[in-house]
Amino acid sequence: MTVDPFRNVRDLIRRCDRAALATNLPGDGGAWPYASLVLVTVDHDLSPILLMSDLAEHSKAIAVDRRVALLFDGTAGLAQPLTGPRVTVMGHAARTDDERLKQRFLRHHPDAAMYAGFGDFHFYRVALERTHLVGGFGKIRWIAPGELLAAPPVQELAESEAGIVAHMNADHADAVQLYASKLLGLPGAGWTMTGIDAEGIDLRLAGEVGRLSFDAPMTAATEARPVLVALAAKARNA
Repeated sequence: MTVDPFRNVRDLIRRCDRAALATNLPGDGGAWPYASLVLVTVDHDLSPILLMSDLAEHSKAIAVDRRVALLFDGTAGLAQPLTGPRVTVMGHAARTDDERLKQRFLRHHPDAAMYAGFGDFHFYRVALERTHLVGGFGKIRWIAPGELLAAPPVQELAESEAGIVAHMNADHADAVQLYASKLLGLPGAGWTMTGIDAEGIDLRLAGEVGRLSFDAPMTAATEARPVLVALAAKARNA
């Protein structure tokens, strides 16, 4: 069996709903590094999706220099944070009008719907160039985009994702709750599904998020139903 060296890296990126965004802020004497906190969702190919106001400093910076970096922090809860994993992705940010990307972001960040329609807010997609992994002391390496993804995204799954998520939340809310409570050990009632990709599903309850990874990645959208049914059965037997 072939070991996938970057499965944990992808999982870390996908389970983060926020990141530190670094841009080059123009100013007297040249550009200055500028970092800020942003809400983020990643697409099926791990391209970060952002929603930002034109009034924000990072939007002004991107208008001049599209190069950005995003730090995804997986060290929460560790007594020694520097022993934990963090991933920096680098790429070029550009505005997008792709409705699928917009809806994927809003499913993961439902409160953003309150201002997503404002005239000064725009969605951005970051086309990945390089990824830098720090997995702890001495566990450091650069990762090329071609290395990071184990397989090309399942496009049919990306296109059918909205319907799958809506169906699960409307008709199988009990199963979604079981995923959270029994398989992930997450407290609270009312968990909803916000996304599904080839390697797992994303869950949310108010400000908390959860990520349930599949044992093996899906290769076709038709596999989604049997995988979700099997997980529900596993949860009920837990």
